[in-house]
This record gives sequence, structure tokens and C-alpha cells, in this order.
Amino acid sequence: MPDRAHTQQPANRFERRRAQTRHALIVAAQRILAEQGTSEVSIQQIAERADVGFGSFYNHFRTKAELFEAAVVDALEEYGKLIDSITDGLDDPAEVFAVSVRLTFRLADTHPELTRVLRFGGLPYIHEDFGLGPRALRDIEKGNASGRFRVASPLVALSAVGGSLLGLLQLKSSPHSGPALAGADEEMAELILRMLGLTPEDAHEVARRPLPGTNV
Repeated sequence: MPDRAHTQQPANRFERRRAQTRHALIVAAQRILAEQGTSEVSIQQIAERADVGFGSFYNHFRTKAELFEAAVVDALEEYGKLIDSITDGLDDPAEVFAVSVRLTFRLADTHPELTRVLRFGGLPYIHEDFGLGPRALRDIEKGNASGRFRVASPLVALSAVGGSLLGLLQLKSSPHSGPALAGADEEMAELILRMLGLTPEDAHEVARRPLPGTNV
């Protein structure tokens, strides 16, 4: 289940403090994943990073694995909502996909902590009912219904799209990243659109449309 403790408004002071502590632990876990790429740390280290008491950990999570799962789920939801907010005014499912891919590449620069969490922990969650998966599946099905895409199995297409996006994040963080990757976001968007059924000419044009007004 996605962690929603910090998005709901607790009813009283005690619940607010509990929500703040839980959120602090999740943020600490996200930063550890982003910095180290691993969950191999002690609970004491996590508590110190979150600036909470050691015993507080067990008021919210049974194990470290449960905490780090919540950290990845929270990052997936944050990323999904960010992309939704930027593409909300777009009517063309193909353009929604192109913008999502291009922003994923750029977010590695503007939101490095978030994208490192996704890179290290996002793959097992592609087909879950939260985060990026259901949003991408929704847009694939819209594209099919409109005739914009020609996909026999939306779930198979989702696997391909999800793997492509995570691979793009990995590429962005590799030693090969830099000036040589200029235009890689548009190229990847074009490849994905062709995979989803657009003609080469149409995919090329859509992948290079101006991005919606955004600071990322």
C-alpha cells in the first residue's frame, strides 16, 4: 500500500506527530537509497538520519524492508503526480507519453534524489496499482481507444515502457552521460512512440513538440 500519512490531515496533535515521525523515517530511507543505492544500514542509523528516537521506528514499521518499500512507493507516487500535473492539459495520448519520457530524463538533473530512488527500486513496482504503472497503463489504453496507438497487449507495452524509462534513468547516471546524450530524451520518446504504433514520421514530430510550461 502507498504511504499516505503525510498527505492526509491528521485529526489531532498526537496523530500529527505520528504522521510527522513516519514521514521523517520515509524521507531518511529515501535519502539513504539515493546516496548509497542500498538498504544495508542499521535501524539506529535510520533513526538518527530521521532525527527520531530508536524506539519510534517500531511504532511505524515492523522491519527495515517494510520501511524501504514505503520509501520507494512514496517516491513513485510523488513522481507520478508530478508528471500528471504537467501533462494534465494535453489531449493527445502520444504527446503525454513523449512529455513523460522527456521529463524523466530531465528530472535526473532537477530532482536527483527522487530519480535515484526510482532507479534503484522502481522496477519491481511497474505492475502495481500505484505509482507510475497505472498511470502509464491508463494512457496506453486511452491511446488504443482513440486509435492513436496500436498495441495488442497494454500490459506487455507497459513492461516495455517501464523498462525503457528506468533504463533511461540508468543511462543518465552512467559515465557516458553528458554532452554526448544531448537529445537523448527526444530520441527515447520517439522510439517508445514507434513501439506503441505511431509512424516514424509522426513519432519524430510528436517527440519534438515544445514541452508544456514547466521549470523542470
